[in-house]
Amino acid sequence: MIVKLFIPKQHGAWAMLIIPFWLGAAATEIVWQHIPFFLGWLLLYLATYPMLLLFKKKNIPFYRKWTIIYLVPALAFLMVPLFTMPTIVYFGLAMLPFFAVNTYYSRKKNERALMNDLSAIINFSIAGLASSYLASGNLTLEALLVFFSSILFFVGSTLYVKTMVREKKNIRYKYISWIYHAVVLILWIIIGEWIVALAFIPSLIRAFVLYGNPLGMMKLGVYEIVNAALFFIIMLFPIILYS
Repeated sequence: MIVKLFIPKQHGAWAMLIIPFWLGAAATEIVWQHIPFFLGWLLLYLATYPMLLLFKKKNIPFYRKWTIIYLVPALAFLMVPLFTMPTIVYFGLAMLPFFAVNTYYSRKKNERALMNDLSAIINFSIAGLASSYLASGNLTLEALLVFFSSILFFVGSTLYVKTMVREKKNIRYKYISWIYHAVVLILWIIIGEWIVALAFIPSLIRAFVLYGNPLGMMKLGVYEIVNAALFFIIMLFPIILYS
């Protein structure tokens, strides 16, 4: 019998799950412990999806079952990095306040709220810090660069998607998105991070050029995957240069 997995429907979250983690690993050194760490992180993310739905107090047995299915192996895999570097637990503790925000919005049935998205983005980016810390036991400048650039990139992605879907008729969101993308790019240039600035140019272009185009969800998702891939590839260059 084939079991259909219960997985999150937020496709954009997969890029947030993968990119900060592996950029963080690349910022120091990729070691074998990153594999069980990532598997644990992946399963933990999958567990939080039904876990947050529990707060809606509907279909509780179903969501509880899937929470346990994902959470138990997640904790088992996460024991590997925890045993290797016990102080990595502090990154998990740092995530808890932001997870509490996600819990609040899930209970309010308002998961599309911008603050809910921002809290999730910060937690995904903290995972990048933890991934970098695993190999060295230190937070390097490269790790911090990955952390802040990941937050800024995915906040921009969130604003852009909102202007294309739920807030496509909201003129204020359009200008917030445009101004945000332009300011972020300018700030990277001002502080002299030219390569990092280059990683944000595709986001700026698509925020302006694609706004108002009647893209379907599939095409919108494909464009965002391409943009995230470009960000990941370009960000590898400053990491390599600074290492």
